[in-house]
Amino acid sequence: MSSAAVKLANPNAEVLRRGDALAMNIQSARGLQNVLRSNLSPRGTLKLLVDGANQLTLTKDGKVLLSQMQITNPVAVMIARAATAQDDVAGDGTTGLVLLVGELLKQAAAYVEEGVHPRVITDGFDAAKAEALKFLDSFKTTKEMDRELLTSVARTALRTKLAESVATQVTEAVVDAVLAVAEPEKPIDLFMVEIMKMQHQTATDSRLVKGLVLDHGARHPDMPKKLTNCFVLTLNVSLEYEKTEVNSSFFYSSAEQRDKLIESERRFVDDKLRKIVDLKNTVCSGPNKDCGFVLINQKGIDPLSLDVLAKHGIFALRRAKRRNMERLQLCCGGVAQNSVDDLTPKVLGRAGRVYEHVLGENKYTYVEECKDPRSVTILIKGPSAHVLQQTHDAVRDGLRAVKNAIEDGALVAGAGAFQVACRQHLLRPAFLSSVQGKAKMGVRAFAEAMLIIPKTIAANGGYDPMDVLVALEEEMVDGRVVGIDLNTGEALDPVQEGIWDNYRVLRQQLHSCAVIATNLLHVDEVMRAGRASLKAPNPGEEE
Repeated sequence: MSSAAVKLANPNAEVLRRGDALAMNIQSARGLQNVLRSNLSPRGTLKLLVDGANQLTLTKDGKVLLSQMQITNPVAVMIARAATAQDDVAGDGTTGLVLLVGELLKQAAAYVEEGVHPRVITDGFDAAKAEALKFLDSFKTTKEMDRELLTSVARTALRTKLAESVATQVTEAVVDAVLAVAEPEKPIDLFMVEIMKMQHQTATDSRLVKGLVLDHGARHPDMPKKLTNCFVLTLNVSLEYEKTEVNSSFFYSSAEQRDKLIESERRFVDDKLRKIVDLKNTVCSGPNKDCGFVLINQKGIDPLSLDVLAKHGIFALRRAKRRNMERLQLCCGGVAQNSVDDLTPKVLGRAGRVYEHVLGENKYTYVEECKDPRSVTILIKGPSAHVLQQTHDAVRDGLRAVKNAIEDGALVAGAGAFQVACRQHLLRPAFLSSVQGKAKMGVRAFAEAMLIIPKTIAANGGYDPMDVLVALEEEMVDGRVVGIDLNTGEALDPVQEGIWDNYRVLRQQLHSCAVIATNLLHVDEVMRAGRASLKAPNPGEEE
């Protein structure tokens, strides 16, 4: 539909045509690129976001920035949504994707201004993307993922978002957490890794708990606060008086009848408690008489029931979160029970230590020293909410980086090594000669756009990008793999230094950046002609 036809159908419509539409798309993409550019690499800077309620967010995570920034430009919104989808699919690479899209459009703009049709350039993008993906498959390193290699992967991911001292502390916890929940021939379920935030001490005190940390404590002052060598019973049984599910009424004509009714209601709960206490007395006898007994219930426990449990030395938690019930079985063993009728010692789990930790007005319960736990907790500590949230976002990315490495079985050398090598590969005469006609310009634009990643890494490290690129090209002899050393600004071998990128992150980046840039280059009209502009003006307002 031409702009004249749109205007005829809707006089209030706003239309940008051809050159103006393309210029707006390119400027929008480059504007978003400039916002995120300074965040890339371990030397990247932070952004401080302030929302409408004056809540502060301090981060350099591209996914967090794009999700929480108020973006009004339609093209920038489209790029931001596609970039956050990159995080959902691959777990990282959001900032790099935005940089690549902006640079692809910048390189294409130079050819469009000289009269080359955007369709020709996008044909070159498609050819270059296909060849780049083939090169990525040959460039990747397939290795057995041992703990040392996974530690390097996690360190690379965490140092781009956290201070070096904090990243070093958290790296071991992230790797051990993923290895604990990983099972052969099964997909890794990261939901079995609980991330618990505790505003206490400093970020370097964060650690891995080989068990579970619950964000509430016992509800009775006389219950034991610390138990060792514990039996753990997980229940989904109400230990309190409940109303009937249907509308019903009870009528009594004397005080004695009322007392009998109350007594029968209480007896219903007491029978359940008796079975729990009998099980405790059975297992905590003989050689196990010094063992503790812990009851964790998903439903409620009334004060009278808590009193009974406390008198028998049982540590009881009520209204535990549903997700923690599954985790408890994985870390302690045992079977969660929906009834107290079939309680046997076989349904109990074991934990080496269970204790309550009080922090201000908050209580936390630690279930630790479990044998071969299949669910663990990463305990994040920090002096402020900003530090806690920043560490939480980084740990989430670190967990997914380790998970990706294990599932892919392959890694790619980092520090900008792949992008420099890919550019050199795409500009080989053997490949360029296989591309027909003017599409070679699109291939060249794609190849040059790859350099935005190493250029930005060098610039954020305080070095001249062109000097660094020249040094890298001089070192790339006989197929050597070289990246950028942020300490010296010179070339280094990322494989020897243990700097690794995820294979699936780069693969998704290459695919997404070409698709987004192609779609934006194909836009020749931008029309703001939604239903809102068709509304009739209110009485008294000028049209």
